[in-house]
Amino acid sequence: MCGIVLLCDAAVPQGERERRVRTALDRLAHRGPDEDGIRSAGDATLGQGRLAIIDLSSSRQPMSDRAGRYFLTYNGEVYNYAELRQGLEPHWDFATHGDTEVVLAGLVRQGPAVLRAAEGMWAFALWDSQRQELLLGRDRMGKKPLYYAGSGAAFACASELSALRALLPGLAWSEDPDAAADYLRYGLCMPGHTIYADVHEVLPGHVLRWSAAGGVRQEPYWSLQCGAYGGSREDAAAEIREAMKVSVQRRLVADVEVGAFLSGGVDSSIIVSVMAGLLGRRPKTFTVGFSEGSFDERAQARAIAAHWGTDHVEALLDRPDPERLVQLVLGHVGQPFGDSSLLPTALVSQITSRHVKVALSGDGGDELFCGYARYRARAALRWLTRVPAGLRRAGVALLRRLPEPTSHHSRSLLKQLHLVADVVERDFAGEPYVAPVLLSRAQLARLAPHLAGRGCAAPAAPLAPTADALQQMMVMDALVYLPQDILLKVDRASMAHSLEARAPFLDRRLVELAFALPPAWHRDGLRGKAMLRRAFAGLVPDAVWQRPKQGFAVPVHAWFRGPLAATLQRLADDSAGGGLQPQAVRAMLDEHRNGVRDHGYRLWNIYVYLLWRSSGARPQ
Repeated sequence: MCGIVLLCDAAVPQGERERRVRTALDRLAHRGPDEDGIRSAGDATLGQGRLAIIDLSSSRQPMSDRAGRYFLTYNGEVYNYAELRQGLEPHWDFATHGDTEVVLAGLVRQGPAVLRAAEGMWAFALWDSQRQELLLGRDRMGKKPLYYAGSGAAFACASELSALRALLPGLAWSEDPDAAADYLRYGLCMPGHTIYADVHEVLPGHVLRWSAAGGVRQEPYWSLQCGAYGGSREDAAAEIREAMKVSVQRRLVADVEVGAFLSGGVDSSIIVSVMAGLLGRRPKTFTVGFSEGSFDERAQARAIAAHWGTDHVEALLDRPDPERLVQLVLGHVGQPFGDSSLLPTALVSQITSRHVKVALSGDGGDELFCGYARYRARAALRWLTRVPAGLRRAGVALLRRLPEPTSHHSRSLLKQLHLVADVVERDFAGEPYVAPVLLSRAQLARLAPHLAGRGCAAPAAPLAPTADALQQMMVMDALVYLPQDILLKVDRASMAHSLEARAPFLDRRLVELAFALPPAWHRDGLRGKAMLRRAFAGLVPDAVWQRPKQGFAVPVHAWFRGPLAATLQRLADDSAGGGLQPQAVRAMLDEHRNGVRDHGYRLWNIYVYLLWRSSGARPQ
């Protein structure tokens, strides 16, 4: 895993380009601490900082072909590189033994078509010094980041926004109001966008071509499809089990030790069970817990670790750490990011990196196999639609008069009913599902009137208008929430500590299989992950299936009933005239502290946004 940068600008002398690239690489040192390199070719300068995982002694980057025409800077792992290499060997004289040269040879010989056969995660920049053309690409699901900006004859790209800033010091870096509206509503930016105007990201599953004469052209090489599965549920369960075994086995390919994150939930327990029970590996496992019992899963993780005899390590996050948050959001994410579990993910990554350089994670299991509580709420709505609309409205109004619990929804029926009420209210508003909503349109209008009605276009779901509503949610989560929240969080938190995180659930075969199955197969009444239960019954301990879905949640509600509340209000007051409405923040804080509503996650989202605005990364 690595950090990559590229700057192409004929108006900037080579020495100055190389100075900027060196500054950018210094900002990415956490992504590639083992070695780095800079090469210039024509009007372009490329750089790469390397975290050595495969072929430790060679595969140095940026890498070029023997003729010196093509130059590659690459961040990722192609797990089936040995298979791809066999097909390329008749046409390429390989000098190294890793996947980097396979990616270079494949792109030179086959173009983006090689990506359709590749399995893994990647972001790359390939410079053709003869034609003065650039090719960028990202993996199918968007695990590895790649941001870009440019105008006219100048173009730059980098793994993180802080590095991109070093490449383009003259860029305005002004706030995009549409992206800001999306962030406040969802806690994330839409695919392809950032909080900054004129700064973008390469879309997952896409390649981007740029030249000074032709500008930017982006096109997909893969897209998510929902098909019709031809077998039985038993056939599907067997295929899922075999596909996961192959996926995990592929992701164990490394010249360093591979461990695993273990929360005690279904997804990470499946991965550890496959590693130990099917592949005979006893990995080091790692978990983080919280002092608040309803959010703490350490006991469950311990039980799985003991069952398989893993070498288990724990960490505890018992209080907010604003300084660490600022470092993560501004130094690594580079823009507002609303998922509070960024903090514990960084903590468990820090602990893990002291023992191993690679860890497997359970990312993607909820989106592929219908695991989130919001899916359960949507399934319940199917029954509620039989109730007259007037009664439904009255029921929601009555429920809202009851104090909302602050415990995790897995421990509170009333909390779950509030989640159902959220879905009902969105249904009444006629809003299509894009991602989990933190602020309704009405709340956004009160909080930030200047952003009301704004927002970037969401990706189109590859579904017919008559498709099952639950399947629409799952598809949109795979297209938006997964890359823009979950994968971004894990990448930045793990790479902040020079740790490579690999996600077996995001193997192409598993992704395509999961979305080919009939939506009803994924649920058993209100319980999700029905196909995972079929596939891994007898391998994963029974206690895992009996536990309610919890997720990697953080008890932020308690933090905003303490000193963090005053900090948030001060930030809101200081932002008057250029940010959010202080009185709207105060009203939300009062409701939260009085126990009327649990606004913990909404307040956290606002807190991070105001921290960003008040920092050196704010709009210029």
